[in-house]
Amino acid sequence: MAHEPAGKPDAKRWIAETLFDNLGFRMSYEVDKVLRETETGHQHLVLFQHRFFGKMLMLDGATQIAKRDEFIYQEMMAHVPLFAHGNAREVLIVGGGDCGIAEEVLKHRSVKRLTQVEIDPAVVAFAKRHFPEFTRPVFADRRFESVIDDGMKYMAHCAAKAERRFDVIIVDSTDPQGPGKVLFSQKFYAACKRCLNKGGVLVTQNGVPFFQPRELVASVTKFRRLFADGSCYIAAIPTYVGGHMAAGFASDNRRLRQTPVATLHARYRKAGSFATKYWTPEVHSAAFALPRFIAEIIAKQAPGR
Repeated sequence: MAHEPAGKPDAKRWIAETLFDNLGFRMSYEVDKVLRETETGHQHLVLFQHRFFGKMLMLDGATQIAKRDEFIYQEMMAHVPLFAHGNAREVLIVGGGDCGIAEEVLKHRSVKRLTQVEIDPAVVAFAKRHFPEFTRPVFADRRFESVIDDGMKYMAHCAAKAERRFDVIIVDSTDPQGPGKVLFSQKFYAACKRCLNKGGVLVTQNGVPFFQPRELVASVTKFRRLFADGSCYIAAIPTYVGGHMAAGFASDNRRLRQTPVATLHARYRKAGSFATKYWTPEVHSAAFALPRFIAEIIAKQAPGR
């Protein structure tokens, strides 16, 4: 049963990130106030206020958004693939019902249409109410199309019917558990490949390599079976416990990960040099320079084609 307290503080309640229970530890946040808690039919959702991180959203015990650092994830998931591509016109987001990544994608003048496929309508309705700073500009943009559907089913249909092709596909999934598990499968990645235009880019949320090396290796291995190039790039996000977050990166254009900084600057100027708080051309380029332990994990366990 959903409940929305009338603003009363929650006495000494702590909400735990349970994603790493199998490793024997949790990261917990003291709650100032629970704003919303419910079972959506697909997952357990809780939104609460934290004294430092501001509004925080968790799904099934995994942090999705923290107001204080959300810009890092949103910018790196959106701007790296789009600026690497250089002229993305058709973009697809699988997941991302909060619309944070969609807002960043729509800052690119080259984008003619952005389609977002979210399995859970409750997440979209929730975001409209609690994160209007993301949803209002996105839903007001004529280039945006919201689709409520299972991401795997949508991609399979797209691949089979050849009705839509995309320059960039961004998979803003939860971790490989519950409804998000299928979005890490070979079948899903193969469908994504069939739905990409020539030279297109697939980017995926791939967790924290320090704690989740198997998940990253599994994805990169699958990328390299399907694409000419498969690897990842990194970003440091405080609420993503365990150090760097990895974003999977796959394309049949091997040169995209080596896009020169000067080219990125030119593309940024052409896009309007919109304001960013984390992404810069230099950070973009450096994000593909992996710490040795991550590079070695990939090299040893997900060898190149």
